Amino acid sequence: MKKPYLFTLFICLTAHQLWAQNPAVVNAMLIFPTQEKHVHGSSIVSLPNGDFLTVWFQGSGERTADDVRIMGARLKKGEKTWSEPFLMADTPNIPDCNPVLFLNQENKLFLVWIAVQANKWEQSILRFKTSTDYNQSGAPVWNWQDNILLKPNDDFAREVAAKLKSLPDTHHGWAGYAPEYDEMITEASKDATKRSIGWMTRIKPLLMPNGRIVLPLYSDGFNLSMMAISEDNGTTWRPSLPLVGRGPIQPAVVQKKNGNLIAYMRDSGDSPPRVHYSESTDKGETWSASVKMDIPNTASVELLVLNDGRWAFLGNDIYNGRYQLSLYLSDDEGKTWKWKTRMEDHDPKKGGFSYPSLIQTKDGLLHMTYSYHLDKDKKSIKYVVVDPQKIK
Repeated sequence: MKKPYLFTLFICLTAHQLWAQNPAVVNAMLIFPTQEKHVHGSSIVSLPNGDFLTVWFQGSGERTADDVRIMGARLKKGEKTWSEPFLMADTPNIPDCNPVLFLNQENKLFLVWIAVQANKWEQSILRFKTSTDYNQSGAPVWNWQDNILLKPNDDFAREVAAKLKSLPDTHHGWAGYAPEYDEMITEASKDATKRSIGWMTRIKPLLMPNGRIVLPLYSDGFNLSMMAISEDNGTTWRPSLPLVGRGPIQPAVVQKKNGNLIAYMRDSGDSPPRVHYSESTDKGETWSASVKMDIPNTASVELLVLNDGRWAFLGNDIYNGRYQLSLYLSDDEGKTWKWKTRMEDHDPKKGGFSYPSLIQTKDGLLHMTYSYHLDKDKKSIKYVVVDPQKIK
């Protein structure tokens, strides 16, 4: 079915406005017309045949709405508009959220997401589908579906206790009774059931040259992060030790030239909110206690190593709200960020733009999707293409 004329006109006007404001933007459009349904948490992947595939969750709410399911759309090679949305995953009578798309080292397509049991984030179960037949129109043909079940052992609890003790005693705003809060998390980490469920996706995994996949996870129950690691192209998974701090969630992971892994995370801890940072010297098995960077942060982060070696950071670099979304570039592995451009910059009382997904294609262009919420009844997913060479 062809898209309505008014929607096509709206896309053209929106793209023109963004191009006029930002010369680095090559293309910009809404994937579908704005709507009342809640749409959030998108992910994008570039397929070998030149198509792009994106997913998001959609419904009458989030974890408390049982009609929430995973939807997708396809931008076929050479076409100017995205397809009509189609169903990607739906667990009956349970909200499905936070989808992530990626291709493993063998070009098998993965969709990983969470089914929110009992309508509680901390009861979420990791689910995944795979496909080797994904080049036709519409949704991929799924060849396999299963859950990702992780079993952190007692080392998890020991790591939580040790890392929390290593953090400064002074941490304003973490909780009304901060030491007791640390102790509650430490005690909860000893519970084998609590540490085995509630791990959630948000951002694409890191595919390493040695074949390892490092899938970033986080927990709203523990308010910290962990990695799921696969050594067999995503067939089986095991947990890393936790990435501990006061509110480091939704990690985005990259690899430095020296082999160490770096995670940037959304701040769900004390005030003022800033991007959290952690480093792993053993390919993601263990992580340093997170520390805060200078970049403000309220809602989301995304990180990518570009083809030319520079780093790109995409996130809400403000202290309140989600009305601003910025793209940063660094030529020294994040020590400094010499280039920055606004992807969204609105009145603080107008709209929210968050949860980005960022990839780069062989031609050097950056492709991103993110939640586009003008108000409660005008929501969509936005797709933007940026030429990083034009960011001054």
